[in-house]
Amino acid sequence: MNAGYGLSVRWSLEEAPEDVASSLRDYVVGTSMARFMFLDGLAFKTWRMVEGQWFEGTYVFDQQVYRDDFLKEFAETAAESAGSSIIGSAPILMEPFEVVAIAEGPEHFRRGPGPGTA
Repeated sequence: MNAGYGLSVRWSLEEAPEDVASSLRDYVVGTSMARFMFLDGLAFKTWRMVEGQWFEGTYVFDQQVYRDDFLKEFAETAAESAGSSIIGSAPILMEPFEVVAIAEGPEHFRRGPGPGTA
């Protein structure tokens, strides 16, 4: 068993609409989470954001082929994706990476919306 195969997809928020952070939270919690819960080969996905700077999806796939297939498919439509539509621009980074290790702490993995979501 290995830790998995990672992918980061990042958008810049520097030129995005003023209310984009709220719109992204609503979209992720209301729509996107459910979609990714059933994506073949996905171990987990996190959505990360620094308001006014960047928004990112970080994926860990069970096998390299799942990651590579997802990246190939997403790259073809990234500029028209929901995230790009909300932000107003295409991703600035789509980067596959090695997952060296994953440690689950005593508080265990969590699933659900983050503290910025009302």
